[in-house]
Amino acid sequence: MNSILIIAHAPLAHALRQCALHVFPDCGSSVIALDVAPNVPPEETLAMARTALQQLGGQQGADGVLVLTDVFGATPCNVAQKLVDGVNSRIVTGVNVPMLLRTVCYRHEPLEALVSRAVTGGTQGVMQVAVTAPQNQARKNHAKDQYDHQQ
Repeated sequence: MNSILIIAHAPLAHALRQCALHVFPDCGSSVIALDVAPNVPPEETLAMARTALQQLGGQQGADGVLVLTDVFGATPCNVAQKLVDGVNSRIVTGVNVPMLLRTVCYRHEPLEALVSRAVTGGTQGVMQVAVTAPQNQARKNHAKDQYDHQQ
């Protein structure tokens, strides 16, 4: 089974992990979060990320590690790029809750398939939602009927 390492600006990584644990309480050992604090040098963050990656890779039955980061080009992503090998670990950036839940749900699939699931989950989770409920619509002013009946 694959593991997931979330590297994001503090406190996002731990908050995302908590969301995953809320939905999948059994995923705790396969999802690790690393918050990147603004005052910590990238080299120190990289050392902490290497420790986290070794911890995940050393688990019994571990296949690979999917690293999820928040913003491409920012410190968390730059650290992840130095961390992964492209064989046993991959990076997907732009992490959101739908992406994370999709990856936790399908972490038993091969790493390459998990990358695809992550991207699909992240993009399909972003959508505009129309507000169509009658209680949220503006009341209409009708000259002949002052009451607007809502159903």
